[in-house]
Amino acid sequence: MLTQAVARFIRVSPRKARLVADLVRGKTVAEALAILQYAPPAAARLLVKTLRSAVANAEHNHQVRNLDGLRVGVVVDGGPTLKRIQPRAMGRAFSIRHRTSHITVTLAEAPGGVGPRLGPARTSGPRAGRRSTPSRRGASGRPPKSA
Repeated sequence: MLTQAVARFIRVSPRKARLVADLVRGKTVAEALAILQYAPPAAARLLVKTLRSAVANAEHNHQVRNLDGLRVGVVVDGGPTLKRIQPRAMGRAFSIRHRTSHITVTLAEAPGGVGPRLGPARTSGPRAGRRSTPSRRGASGRPPKSA
């Protein structure tokens, strides 16, 4: 890890932010910024802000001028939840949870300088050699109903 930037207590659900983070993880800085620029979720704007902060940290703290060899790593953790109460009919009260996130963007040099490092294919172990074709079971995991 070369440098990082952390945005804490961000008012976006971690689950929604992780969907955007998965788009840019492992990409170069230029690719990540281009992807996030056109990504529609609101979490993309927050991720761009944190990524630009990490780039500024690399330039200022480590005197990095060439950002071509740097890969982006993104981790989204859950922050504290703000709990609110919504009054409902007949004296009931429903709970509303406003979730927050901690977004950590790291910049690291790619091993070998070219592309992300890919490990060897698994040739042994409990899941090696399994077929990727679907079974007789449906998407729910249950066998189909017979007539």
